[in-house]
Amino acid sequence: MPLVNIANALTVVRLVLVPVFLVVLFVDGGQSAAWRWAAFAVFAIASLTDTFDGDLARRWGLVTDFGKIADPIADKALTGSALVGLSLLGELGWWVTVTIAAREVGVTLLRFWVLRHGVIPASRGGKIKTVLQTVALGLAIMPLPTWLDPAVAVLMVAAVVVTVVTGVDYLVRALRLRARGRAT
Repeated sequence: MPLVNIANALTVVRLVLVPVFLVVLFVDGGQSAAWRWAAFAVFAIASLTDTFDGDLARRWGLVTDFGKIADPIADKALTGSALVGLSLLGELGWWVTVTIAAREVGVTLLRFWVLRHGVIPASRGGKIKTVLQTVALGLAIMPLPTWLDPAVAVLMVAAVVVTVVTGVDYLVRALRLRARGRAT
């Protein structure tokens, strides 16, 4: 499989858009509505590349080792930059950023821990987690009227809850996989 293909190119585009997103988010201290809409546009485009790169790779047989490694890194870089950026601007509690980041680091470490015993596929809950995080972060990036703040906060809390629950589920599945692997 050639390393240079459309799926990997989309992953690289997502990685390149992360610093662009951060720069645009922080223009005028994050207070300019126009720049916040621009930051949202960059975030949305980067998020869309995540939707398409994996689908294209699987559908067209473009799965590569680079893509398997770079795709989750790009996902975590985009989500992490949005979380940290919003927290630095004082618009998102650090507890949200730390909780989500801890789960993502923990799951990554678990993947390495069980790697020789097998791979744990993404669950439906993990996909729901990704959608909730992306939508909640997208709304938090937008310069919406303040009366919508409670709705955005509820969605963000839902994203955190699903993030933690799927992290625990991943831990349980990793422990079972490792136990089965060691028993054989």
